[in-house]
Order: sequence, then structure tokens, then C-alpha cells
Amino acid sequence: MLTSLSIRDVVLIEALDLSFHDGFTALTGETGAGKSILLDSLGLAMGERASASLVRAGAAEARVSACFEAPAEHAVFALLNEQGISADTTDPIVLRRVISPEGRSRAWINDQPVGLALLRGIATSLIEIQGQHEQMGLADPATHRGLLDASNVPSALTDSVATAFAIWKERAAELAATQRALEEAAREEEWLRHTVDELTALAPQPDEEENLARQRHSLQQAERRNEAVAAALAELTPRDRRTAAPATALRAAGRALHRLLPASGSNWQAEGAASTVLEGAQADAHASEALATEALTALENAENALAEAENLLSRLATETDANPRMLEETEERLFALRTMARKHNVAVDALADLLATLAARLAGLESGAQHLHALKEAVAAAQAAYQTHAAALTTARTDAARALEQAVSRELKPLRLEKARFVVEIQPLPQEQWSRQGMEQVTFLIAANPGQPAGPLARVASGGELSRLMLALKLVLAGQSGIGTLIFDEIDAGVGGATAAAIGERLRRLAGTVQVLAVTHSPQVAASAHAHLRIGKKTQNGQTLTHATPLSTTERTEEIARMLAGDTITDAARAAAASLLGQT
Repeated sequence: MLTSLSIRDVVLIEALDLSFHDGFTALTGETGAGKSILLDSLGLAMGERASASLVRAGAAEARVSACFEAPAEHAVFALLNEQGISADTTDPIVLRRVISPEGRSRAWINDQPVGLALLRGIATSLIEIQGQHEQMGLADPATHRGLLDASNVPSALTDSVATAFAIWKERAAELAATQRALEEAAREEEWLRHTVDELTALAPQPDEEENLARQRHSLQQAERRNEAVAAALAELTPRDRRTAAPATALRAAGRALHRLLPASGSNWQAEGAASTVLEGAQADAHASEALATEALTALENAENALAEAENLLSRLATETDANPRMLEETEERLFALRTMARKHNVAVDALADLLATLAARLAGLESGAQHLHALKEAVAAAQAAYQTHAAALTTARTDAARALEQAVSRELKPLRLEKARFVVEIQPLPQEQWSRQGMEQVTFLIAANPGQPAGPLARVASGGELSRLMLALKLVLAGQSGIGTLIFDEIDAGVGGATAAAIGERLRRLAGTVQVLAVTHSPQVAASAHAHLRIGKKTQNGQTLTHATPLSTTERTEEIARMLAGDTITDAARAAAASLLGQT
């Protein structure tokens, strides 16, 4: 329900803060007092079109805020949460609008900037205005089917139709997708077969690229080790026969050194002076022999070390895991996989999945006809199920339509619409327009006078007639809508006396289920309200300003007496006003 309305600088309103309560509130005042400005201001907060003319002369901007409270289960909270707007079910919902003198506007919900479409969507779920010139809810045929269903159609039926429709459309979408896939596969069959054969021959495996890369690196390392060992062995065993091997050279050097050593058993003989000379020579020979022996020992050690090195290198060459053929095969496999991946613009690891996908598409060409036939049968069965549920809903709607017509007709006579005929028309829709709501369109029609054909509400009924018809419908459908506030603008236009009293009594009755506000010129309607606001004008600092005043019981009597008698309020008028108030 609407709990408060704050208006700043809208036309004749400089500053106005109103609080509202549940029940029925009447808004009265002399013609031109500003009642329409009040509704225009509320319309701004509801997202209606803004105009620069609404900004009070000299003001920097016009501002309107409307505060609502809704039950925790109201759909508005889910809608707000979907839009990312914080809305606790215990907190009010505040709609705010600002208009610049140039006519530009900005909107907020709970202090979060929003677009006008969302503002209107939220507002229309909370409040509805029935005016002389615009009937937002009732005149829109798009709402009629939902109103009829709310009257007396079991929700289980509407739910079953919605579910059946969803299943039907899901099956139909699957069929359409399968048909497209088969048609596409058929157009690509030659390429598909070639690619599947090519990938099958390649037989890519999951994680194969990583494993091959690791194996290739290992084989390359082994090959480099093998090359290094072979090069070392080649240096120890030259291929050029003219170049002596290190071992041969060492042995040749040893043989040459052996010649420096004396033969075993040699005797030195000398006499006299000659003996002295020979002794010196013998000393020199012994020194050379020692050096030669040392050199020969070094050569023998070198030959042994060389032999050991050759032995170790030979063992290393034997034990290395170098396998040139395997390296070649690994690289060929790796390059083949990468080439295929580039060809199909996928990662190497995705080749196996690509093969599975293309193979499935190819297999689908062979089994596709059978699968397509099964899907067509499933779609036909789902459609038949939908039609069965929808036909039951049509029957229920037909029964509900007759009951709604009778219930509304009973309310029309006291509202001075006794000659009007309310009709609920149910028209079948073409199959392409079937929906989760069923197979028919529901339209509310009215024949304002006997002998006239029934026509659309907005074209046949006047503003006052339509407002009263709306009142009759709301009474019949009380409690079925999530809208918590109804505003009637001059619903009593063109009527008076007993009809006005009947309207007032029904507005008060309707206020038992929703909050009702009514702009009225009828004393009977005003007297039926639970609360009363008087709209008036005053001059302040040379400016004419609109104001609104909640009335006490005594003030209500005076206001209703004014409405009865005009400018001159008599005691008789006061007595009549008191009588009207005493009847409520």
C-alpha cells in the first residue's frame, strides 16, 4: 500500500508531505484546487511521461517520492532482487523521480538509479490508477486473461498448461536443432568422411603431445651424449691411417726408450788412465739410464690410463639410450599431430575430442533418420498433451467467464449501469500464437446500451462508466491481484444520489481487501471513506500554492456540507452531512 507521498515544486505545490493509511481515503476540494496535480505528481513517481511544465515556476527542479509497503510474499521483491536492487521485505519501497526545468528526468528505486521502464514495471505491480481519461489496467486486453483466471480458474490447470507448453517447446527445439545438425552434416558429408578417416589414421590420444615432447627431449639429450662419446673415441682412434693412434704412439715411444738402457751382463774394463775416463762415462750412462727408466714408466702408465679411458668410453657408448630411429619417429609423430591441430585450428589435446565429435556427426547421418523420426513422435505427443491440458483450461475459462459475467452484472445495476451488458469473449488463437497461457485470447467487452453490439471497453464505455465497471470487477475479483493500492479519479462523474451512495458503499467494501483512494466531488462517496483529505489553494508571498489537509470528524462534516450546499453552508447542509457520516 501507499504509505506516503512527498512532493516538491510541482506546478502549484511548493512542498507537500502526505501520509496514507489502509482503508478508503477520500480526496475532495473545489474545482481547480489541485487534485489533478496531486495525481500527476504520483504519476511521475510511477514513471509516467515527464514535462517541463510540471516544474514550479522559478524552481531548480521538481521532486516526487512515493513510499510503499508490500507483504513479504509480494512478487515485487523478487523483481527488485533480479535487478540487483536491495529490498528487504520488512523495509519500504521508495520510488523517486526528479524533473529538470528542461523536462529531463532521473529515477531511483530505494536510492538506486533505474530506468523508467523498470520504474513503471515496479509501480504498476504496486498501484493502479483508474481515471477519467486513462484506464491502465482494465482497458488493456493483455490483462483480461489473467483477470479471468484469477476469478475462478483452478491454478492447477494454468500450471499444467504452462508445464505442458514448456515440454512441447523443449521437444520442438530439440527436433529443430537435430534437423539443422543433420542438414549441415549432410552438406559436409564428403569432408566429414575424409576428416574422420584422416583423424582415425592418426589416432590422437589424450595428453599425447606432452608425452611425446618429453620423450623427444630425453632422446635428444641421449643423442647428444652419444655424439660426445663417439667424438672422444674417434680422437683416440683416428680414421686417417697416416695419423698414429695415441696408444700406438705411446708403444713406439716405449720401444725407442728401451734402446737407451744397457744390455744385461755388460762389463766395464779399464786400466790406468783409461780406467779413469771410463769411470766418468759410466757415471753419465747411469744417470741417463735412470731418466730413461722414469720416462718409460710414465709412458707405460699413460698407455694403461689410455686403455682404461678407451674401455670406459666404450662402456658408455654401449650403455647410452640414444636411439636415432626412435627420435625420428617421435618427431614425425609430434609434428604430424601439430600439423593436424593447426589444420583444424584446435589444440593438439583437442584432436581426440574433435575425432569423437565428427565421428558422432558422421554416425548420426546413418542413425539420424531413426532418431529424427523418434523426435517427431515425441514432439507430436508433447503437442497432443499440451492440447489436452489447454482444452481443459478452455472449458474452465468458459465456465469462469459465464460466472464472472453474472457476478459483474449483479454489481452493475446499483452503479447505474443496469442497461450495460458485460461480456467475456473467448476467441481461439491460431496455433502459432498458442502459449503457456493457453490456446485462446480473452477480451472483456461491454455493450453500454441495449441493442448495441459489445465492443472494447475503452471504445464503448465513457471514463466514468469504465471506472464504475472497474469497481464492479475489482469487487468481484477482490484479493486476487497483487496490487495493494487502487486510485479512482472521479468515479462518480455524472452520477449522484443513490448511485453515488452505492459507489461509496462499494469503495468502502473494496477497501477491506486493498487500499483505496478516490478523488471525488460526491458527498455520498466522501462520507463513505475512512479518512478524508481536503485539497485547497492559498496565496503566500504573492504565489498561489496547493495544499492538502487531513480532516477531523468536525472538519469532515463542514467539507461534506460544502459539497452538498456550495459556497453558503446552511445548518440543513450540516445536518445532512452529519447524517451521511452517521450512515458509514
